[in-house]
Amino acid sequence: MPIVRLREVSKSYPPSKRSAPPLVAVDNVSLDIEAGDIFGIIGYSGAGKSTLVRLINALEPVTGGTVEVDGAVISGLRERQLHEVRRGIGMIFQQFNLFTSRTVAGNVEYPLQVAGVPAGERKRRVAEMLEFVGLADKARSRPDELSGGQKQRVGIARALATSPKILLADEATSALDPETTVEVLGLLKRVNRDLGITIVLITHEMEVIKAIAHRVAVMDSGRVIEQGSVFDVFSNPQTDAAKRFVSTVIKAVPEAEELKVLRQRHPGRIVTVSFADGGVSQSEVFVALAKHDVTFELVYGGVNEIQGRTFGHLTLALRGHDAAIESALATVRSRLTVTEVH
Repeated sequence: MPIVRLREVSKSYPPSKRSAPPLVAVDNVSLDIEAGDIFGIIGYSGAGKSTLVRLINALEPVTGGTVEVDGAVISGLRERQLHEVRRGIGMIFQQFNLFTSRTVAGNVEYPLQVAGVPAGERKRRVAEMLEFVGLADKARSRPDELSGGQKQRVGIARALATSPKILLADEATSALDPETTVEVLGLLKRVNRDLGITIVLITHEMEVIKAIAHRVAVMDSGRVIEQGSVFDVFSNPQTDAAKRFVSTVIKAVPEAEELKVLRQRHPGRIVTVSFADGGVSQSEVFVALAKHDVTFELVYGGVNEIQGRTFGHLTLALRGHDAAIESALATVRSRLTVTEVH
C-alpha cells in the first residue's frame, strides 16, 4: 500500500482578470509513493511541484481528484480533522523558516508544544533530535548564530520532533553551498535509513535526485510527464523535459556546438553507443569494432553509476571502409542502442 496516493489530482486558482481562464498549477496528476522511499519530484520554476507538495499535507485544498495519506483520504477533510494528519507529516523549507526569537532548542520544541506534549517528554525529545542531527552543543544558540547548514539541520530536527512517517523537503538544499548540500543530503539519507521515514523531495536540481532519490517524477506545466526509478529515468529519459534535466548531470549525445568542435578535431563517422548494467559491456563494443577492422576513438560521454548500477553513453569517431563500419554497427545495433550523431 503506498503511503501517499494521488489520483487525478488538480489544483487551479481564480484568474486575475474576469476574462482570463483559471490558473492551473497542478493538472490531473496521479502518483504512488511507497513507504520507505525517497521520492523526488523535479521541475523547473512554475512546473507545479511546490503546489503539489502543499496538496499532500493539505495546506492547499485540491480542486479535483483525491489525495490519500497513510491510508486516509484527506482531500475534502475539514481543518480540525487535518490536524492529526499533519502531525504525521514533517516539512523542511528552502529558507529554513526558523523563529529568530527562539533558541535552537525552542525551535525544535515548538511543534511539540502545539501538539500538547508534556514538558518532560518535550525536553527529552528535543535533546534526542538535536543529538541525531549533530547539534546537541547548539541547543541554547540563536538561529542567527548558525551557518546555513546548521539552520537546515535545526529545520530537520524540528520536522522530526513529532515522529512523522513522511518528511516533505521543498527545495531544502537550494540555499546551501555544494559542500553543505552534500552534508544535508547525507543526513536525509540517514533519516530515511535509520528512522524509516518516507521522504518526498521537491527540487529543480538533478544532482540532488541523483544523490539520494529512489524514484522520481518529472513535472512540466502542472503535469507529471515522466516517472520511474531514478536509474531508468537517468539512463533512458523519454521526454524532452526529462532529457534536459538529465543532461545537466549526465553526458549523453553531444549538443550542436559540441558536435561542431568534435567534427573539427575528429574525422570520420560519429556515433553514440548507449549501454546499461546487465547488458553488453563497453569492452564488447570495442571488440566488435576491432573485428571489423574499424578504428575508433572515444570523443565524448562516459560511464555513470546510480543506485549501484552503471550505464553509459559513449560517443565514438569511427574510421574505416564504409562497408566495414556498416557491418560493425549492425553487430552492435543488434544488442545496443546506437545513435547517429548529425
